[in-house]
Amino acid sequence: MLFLAPKSTAQEIKTNEGIRIPAEREPVQVILDSIIIEAPVPVISLTQQDTVRPRNEMLADRVVYTAVDYMRLSPRENRIYLYNNAEVTYGDINITAGRIILDNERNEVYAYGIVDTAGVYTQKPVFTQAQSVVRPDSIRFNFDSEKALVFNSRTDQGEFKVLGEITKRENDSVYYMQNVRFTTSPNEENPDYYFYARRIKLVPDKKIVSGLVNMYIADVPTPLGLPFGYFPMTDEQTSGFIIPSFGDDNNRGFYLQNGGYYFAISDYVDLTVLGDYYTNGSYGLRMESSYALRYRFRGNVSFRYEKLINSERGFPDFSESTIYNLRWNHAQDSKANPSSRFSAAVNLGSSDYYQASTNQMNTGNRLTNTLSSSVSYSKTFNIQPQVNLSIAATHSQNTNTEQINMTLPTVQASMARVYPFEPKIGAKKGIIENINFQYNFRGENRFQTTDSLFFQPEMFKNAILGAQHSIPLTTNFKLFNYLSVSAGTNYTESWVFRTFKRSYDEDARLEIIDTVSGFDSFRTYNFNTSIGTTIYGTKNFSGDGKLQAIRHMIRPSISYNINPGFGYYYDNYIIPETEGREERIVEYSRFQGTLYGPPGKIFSSSIGLSLSNTFEAKVKDSVDAEPRKVKLLNNLNISTSYNLAGDSLKLSPISIRGSIPVVQNKLDINFGTNLDIYALNNQNRRINTLNIQNGGSLFRLTNANVSFGYSFSSRDFSGGKENVNRLENQTFRNGGRPDDLFGKDMDIDGTFYDEHEQNMPEEDEESENSWYNFDIPWDLRLAYVLNYSNNARQGQISSHSLMFSGDVELSPKWSVGASSGYDFVNTGFTHTQLRFGRDLESWRMTFSWTPFGIYKQWNFFIGIKSSLLRDIKYEKRRERDRRL
Repeated sequence: MLFLAPKSTAQEIKTNEGIRIPAEREPVQVILDSIIIEAPVPVISLTQQDTVRPRNEMLADRVVYTAVDYMRLSPRENRIYLYNNAEVTYGDINITAGRIILDNERNEVYAYGIVDTAGVYTQKPVFTQAQSVVRPDSIRFNFDSEKALVFNSRTDQGEFKVLGEITKRENDSVYYMQNVRFTTSPNEENPDYYFYARRIKLVPDKKIVSGLVNMYIADVPTPLGLPFGYFPMTDEQTSGFIIPSFGDDNNRGFYLQNGGYYFAISDYVDLTVLGDYYTNGSYGLRMESSYALRYRFRGNVSFRYEKLINSERGFPDFSESTIYNLRWNHAQDSKANPSSRFSAAVNLGSSDYYQASTNQMNTGNRLTNTLSSSVSYSKTFNIQPQVNLSIAATHSQNTNTEQINMTLPTVQASMARVYPFEPKIGAKKGIIENINFQYNFRGENRFQTTDSLFFQPEMFKNAILGAQHSIPLTTNFKLFNYLSVSAGTNYTESWVFRTFKRSYDEDARLEIIDTVSGFDSFRTYNFNTSIGTTIYGTKNFSGDGKLQAIRHMIRPSISYNINPGFGYYYDNYIIPETEGREERIVEYSRFQGTLYGPPGKIFSSSIGLSLSNTFEAKVKDSVDAEPRKVKLLNNLNISTSYNLAGDSLKLSPISIRGSIPVVQNKLDINFGTNLDIYALNNQNRRINTLNIQNGGSLFRLTNANVSFGYSFSSRDFSGGKENVNRLENQTFRNGGRPDDLFGKDMDIDGTFYDEHEQNMPEEDEESENSWYNFDIPWDLRLAYVLNYSNNARQGQISSHSLMFSGDVELSPKWSVGASSGYDFVNTGFTHTQLRFGRDLESWRMTFSWTPFGIYKQWNFFIGIKSSLLRDIKYEKRRERDRRL
């Protein structure tokens, strides 16, 4: 039985019999038998007028209750009435409400809200047990059986919000509910969608089991219904099926994509198995696993395999191919082991995987032509001197030429610098005390192969094995207190285990190359020295102007290098005279084709000249502000070299490199050019004649380049905090660019990968800002590249493009973005992607469109955001026929 709130509580105090307790604005508690009751001083004794017969049953725990306005005890009804912010606690059960009645005869409690002067039903009951919270309109609870009857209850179970018209609490782990709505919408009173069931069984934090369940969208029933429903609810990851998306493909017919099973193996590792099937017989398999161990390591591994069939068997355009891709990323926590580290970044597979895959939307990988991998382990031995050891396997693959270079393994070891003449006390001074040397070792087992022979026996037959030892000996000192001088020599010994002997077969008129197996080695050495200094020039400006001073910093440097010629490692063979050709002597080294190549045969002695310039200004923004340093020109470097041992073309082209800061710490324009003083002959080859003597200018421009990258957003103008976690996420990890200039990669749940790293702003549903942004957030990323080539009088711009990517948040629920660019050389747009996103409260809707090009396509997705119901979705893709 439930009691509704009376309209006038003051009238009830006057007419009901019993002992009246004055209303107080402090909590009241009273003790009766096993029930605790407390009251403010003076305390009114109730034992003399208590005619209630003691019951034989005893409660398992004490009942503690309080109220703000008043508490009234009625001996005739054997009830206690609590009013305004009333609260009852029984063990781990807590009930708060505007009005509570305790029935001592039945050991029951009734709780409901109160109606305020405006006629609004307020202070609704809240039933709490452990972590379970129920917010009904009214409740009836029995202390003996701990059963309850709840009307219009509201409770949160995981991501679900459950609203039941009538709820029967069987015990602390089972609830039976009638006429129930459950949804993941944040607006539980007016959800944008919900599931309706006449009867359900709710096991808190475990599951919801229902009879006939139907889906409603905007209070409109849909054809989506099930004869029964089972909805797991848990904070822990659980295994389960993944519903595939469906559609049709121009080449392969109808398909089911990304359907499979999720295995929650443990708290440390999981596994997702997905599959694709097409009606023409094509299929795909995708396995992904993520793993993590706190303070030790974390990573993920993914393997994808596809069998692709084009057209139909018997048709002339029928083709069949197999593609695959393996990705593995592993990172060790820095706290795991300070002296050793293991890491992996693997991306290998078929060269045409990203271009041919039917279930790949990563435009970043589609547009790149290089796949690379690295797996390495490093160890530091803290001995004297310290020794560093690293073992790595590397892989580099050109997807255009299908050429693969792999080292398996690469072993490197180095010994820390040793100063044999270092003083025991004090700093090192002079040329002798600064003498130091170290030891480096590098060994490689390198494979050069193609896509079709990758990991085939032929690949391992052509392995190139070698090792190299080097011992650099250096020193440095000051000269005249202003000049810094360094000098050194380097000894290198190279080991190989296979060399090549060459000869000429006069009968076949071919060069014969014989492979000689066995250990062989060669040794080289060189000498180098350099001298440099730093010159400062400062111009101070008087007055209180904004410009306070300008400083020019110059770093001139002169270096000298000697590389002896090692001609004794060379042999020769004779090609006899033939018709139209004279007899020739061909010189070769048996180390040609080995891992490190042959040693240099020609003696060289050269002087290097370098001049580095930096311009800085000291700027004062206001009279009271502290001056700040601003860079005007960052590292303008001019360098060249002069070959003392050469007979001609002694001066190499002059290289000029620099960077101009346009926006401090945001935009730097990088530029570079090469100037040559020598002229070209009719075959466009450099000759030992100055260009000015050949009728040209003093310098001949051979090439030039200009580039910059800039990223800015509305936060730069509003002073907002930059979202530093925005980009370095799965988009980059899966092959896309971190600046999104090739577009954003989309996950199978419809989200662009950078959305995983962003938190939606908290917003008030009543606020007008929920639908319109007065300050519209936006961001823009630019990249500009210009390359000019003129080394053979071609005088052409080889590449000239401007690329951009940007996003605009029209409202907290609407976002649009675009990635594109323009190629000024080929006069056309680069890969273009338009994207739209709509936050539908409980749903996510995204649309991406590539309007033209070889990857012309569009993708539409709408689905529920909750991870519990992510399989309720609709997805549609459409690609052009690439063969056409």
